[in-house]
Amino acid sequence: MVFIPVNLEQYPRREHYEHYKSNVPCTYSMTDNLDITGLREKAAEKGLKFYPAFIYAAAKAVNGRKEFRTCCDKNGVLGFYDVLHPSYTVFRKESETFSSLWTKYDEDFYTFCKNAEKDMAAFSGKGLFPQKDAPENLLNISAVPWRSFTGFNLNLPPGHEFYLPILTAGKYFTENGRTLIPLSVQVHHGVCDGFHVCRLFDDIENIVKSL
Repeated sequence: MVFIPVNLEQYPRREHYEHYKSNVPCTYSMTDNLDITGLREKAAEKGLKFYPAFIYAAAKAVNGRKEFRTCCDKNGVLGFYDVLHPSYTVFRKESETFSSLWTKYDEDFYTFCKNAEKDMAAFSGKGLFPQKDAPENLLNISAVPWRSFTGFNLNLPPGHEFYLPILTAGKYFTENGRTLIPLSVQVHHGVCDGFHVCRLFDDIENIVKSL
């Protein structure tokens, strides 16, 4: 893990960052139905499960854009991580709770999905945070696979100090021959705007197409 400090004197978003950090602390979320047509089939062809495949697409998109890896370290210094590793929820049917797991990000689709499947098999149902020594450079992804939704919002006290994105996916569905999945992305306005979130949605769709 490498954390690279931002030179505020050369930071293009300095004015926006300082405004939304101090004057108007602001986080927001955007939700859209993403076209993931073919993802299930592509995963199945490689003997992979859908959930890790979707996590991979989301993590690859986030890691491809510096603004989504930007945050403040424990000393309040603004910077960005060289990589984020996805942290994701796995439902525990017996207790109707979940385990929060994480898997090291790998650029290779098959390798990452297989590693995620191994982590799910080894740690699911063994507590809220069953893995030890989780890194701080985590991308939070959760799933609500029982319902599609048109909006989703998290309330984090104090949420205005949390900069990394939080992704929440709903139940995928078919419409006009396409497979769509609702995805909500919660971010800090100091480091990215609606333009960047819309581009992230496009990136995820394009990654799915390229698999």
